[in-house]
This record gives sequence, structure tokens and C-alpha cells, in this order.
Amino acid sequence: MVQRSNPANGFSTYEKREELRRVVQSKLFASSPKKIRFLEFIAEQTFQGNSEKLNEYLIGTEVYDRGADFDQQKDPIVRVQAHEIRRLLKKYYEDEGAGSMIRMELPAGHYVPVFARMEPENGTETATAAAPASTVETVPGPQGLNRVLAALTIILAALCAVLGIQLARRGATATGPAPQQHAAVALPANLDWFWHPFSPPAAPPLIVIPNHPILRAAHGGDSQQTIALGHEIPKASLPEFRDTIHFHELKRFIFVPSITDFTSVGETIGLVDLCEMFFRVGDSCPVSQSRLVNFEQIKKNNVILLGGNQSWSGRVFLNVEGFHFQDGVIINRSPQPGEKPLYKPEFDPVTNELTRDYALVLMLPNEKKENRVLLIYGIYTQGSQAAIEFLTSPEKMAQLRNALAALSSDHKTIPPYFQVLLTTTVENAVPGDTSIVALRAVTH
Repeated sequence: MVQRSNPANGFSTYEKREELRRVVQSKLFASSPKKIRFLEFIAEQTFQGNSEKLNEYLIGTEVYDRGADFDQQKDPIVRVQAHEIRRLLKKYYEDEGAGSMIRMELPAGHYVPVFARMEPENGTETATAAAPASTVETVPGPQGLNRVLAALTIILAALCAVLGIQLARRGATATGPAPQQHAAVALPANLDWFWHPFSPPAAPPLIVIPNHPILRAAHGGDSQQTIALGHEIPKASLPEFRDTIHFHELKRFIFVPSITDFTSVGETIGLVDLCEMFFRVGDSCPVSQSRLVNFEQIKKNNVILLGGNQSWSGRVFLNVEGFHFQDGVIINRSPQPGEKPLYKPEFDPVTNELTRDYALVLMLPNEKKENRVLLIYGIYTQGSQAAIEFLTSPEKMAQLRNALAALSSDHKTIPPYFQVLLTTTVENAVPGDTSIVALRAVTH
């Protein structure tokens, strides 16, 4: 019995991300952070619909820290590493990943990953999924292109946020189960223990996304009243924006206050992951902005609260013993051996870029004991994204289940309510490896 790849079998971004995690956590890649970064970067760009932008120049500047004058003709770092990654992927699926039903491949001559489903077949092995139509670009970008691409990435991420909300609303307004490519399936056991209170036959959870007060750039579509309330900053005082489209298109840098814009990119990416998971089990995915939700609505439902700084949720749900989210830090009120009393984000001393974030996961009973309130709060948006990715990973959730069981006297019983403190590395504003820092059982 031989396996063959079948690109016609569609599967979700959730499944693709799970396969990516398995690959980068394998023994062949675990000790190679740059190769992991290479795979995660090209995969995430593909998941976000940016595959046409993947080329040797972009990977060289974003993954291997080559400058804006990177000449890929003289410096073959990307091609050499891509060749090595293809070799390791082939070796991985011959050994450690031989039983995987999904395979991540990097076709020769391309930097867009392909995910193919493997199916048993009598006979010989057929060719893998066809390479994408896009070709490798070899023309070096102009000076400062990497910063322009960074700005474009931010804009595209914001577009992903809108798409994520539309996807969730589609699930919320459906009269029956959300439209799916496949029939509803049961969650893996390593996920079901955590998510079954929110899964059928239980009522679908109301997912609440944060509305952080922000200053956004004013534009030509704003009213004169909105612009009059703004705060102007001279363009010359913001040289870091000089190579962005904002600098060239906006005549003035006027920033206006807003409490309605949805800007939490990490929560948005996580929201899409959550909705995909609920759609797979035949559930809908109702979503609301925090400013439109009151405590009475929260009490009546299964609820998942994403991101911190929601005015009522912090007061109502976080005042419990253990970890406490306050003023951009996580306070540990009763430190146990090896724990710190305070957990703060960490930053690169030279670039001031975020390098480590923390997130708090809190599972509590609602007014009706059969309902749950689940809080997923990162200090920064990267922490929220990392926490959601952790909570939807069967491998990571097996670790959490074992750690929670260890809290009970019989080392088997999992407490129904608990707190978990997570930490994640961050590179180029993208969360990396996420691990458990500490946890507590919550008694009610």
C-alpha cells in the first residue's frame, strides 16, 4: 500500500498550521531557528494570501536580515537554505512524519509552500501537488523596499482582520450549521477535553473581540468634524514613515481618536483559527465587538473574550487569586517556587522590538454552571495570537492536560476551572514558540 498526494482534497488553514507545527517541532528542524523562521514566514504569507509577493529578495531581507541592498545574485543564502529545507522535508516525511496525512512541500524553483493530502493507493507513488504558477523573482528591490513591504504587511493584516470578522459573522447569521467543505467531525481528544463545553450540543460561544481606543491616521474620507478633533504631527518628525505609502499619499499626518476601529491583528488571526475549528465540528461562530456587549449578555452565554483592556471584563472576571492582568503586566499574587511575582514583556535593547510576550488563559464558570467564560488575554496582540494557536494545537494541549492533571491529588482529574500563564518568543512581530509558565486550579 503506497501513499499518493492529492492536491484536489481541500483542507483548512487550521490543518495546514497544524502540519507546519509538526514539521518545525520535529528533530530535523527543532535546532535550526532560521530554517523554522523560513518555513513559518513563507507559510504565514501564503495563509494570508500574499504568496505572489514571496521571492528571494523578500525572504533574504525578512528572514536572514539582509539589508535593503541585498543582491541575491552575489549572496545565494536563500537558494542554499531552500535547497536544504527541501532535503530535510523529504527526510522528515520518510522518517518521523511518514504517517502524516498532510505533507508540506516546497517545490523546486518556488518559495510558495504546497500542502498535499496523502491517500493510500495500490500501485506506484504519483507526483506531488503541482507547483504554483508564480515564479521566483530575482530582481533586487530598491533601497528601503523592506520597510515598504513592512507597511504593506500591516495594511494587508488589517484587511485580514475585516475578512476574519466577515467570516465569523457568516457563521453567526446562518440558520443552521456554518457552511463547510466537509461534514462535521469530532475534535481530536487532545482538544476535546478543553473545548467540549463550547462544542455541540452546547450552545455556540459568543466570541468578543476588543475595541482598543487608538489614534489612527486621518484620511480624505473623514468629515471635517473628525479632522478638527485630530492631532497633527509634522511629517519631518516621523522619518521612519518616509518610505511608506502613507508618507507619500497623506498630505498631512493628522491622527484622530477612535474607539470603533478593530486593530488587534493577533486576535484576528486567532479568531479565524477559532471559527475554523468550530465550523469543523458543525458549530456556528457568533462574534461581537466588546463595546456592543454588556455584562447581562455575557452571563447568558458560553463566552470567549479575546484580548485585554475590555472595561467590564477586567473588573468582573480577573479579580481572582493567582495571576492578575493589570497595567500591561501580569501580577502573580502567590508565587510558587521558581515563579516570579511579576511578568513583563521583553524588548530588544537595540531595536526596541518586542522579543517576548505573555498571555493569560482563564477558564471560569458562568452564571449557569453548564456555561463557561474563557478569557484569552495577551499583553500585546502577539501574546493573544500565540495563546489561541496554543489552545488549538493538539500537541500543545496534550502538555496542558498533563500539567493540569498533575495539580490534582490523583494526578488524573483535570480541574474544570483554571488559570494558565503562557509565554511566547516574538520575532519580526510574529509569535514563535509558546510554552507554559505556570498554572492554577480555580475553586468556586
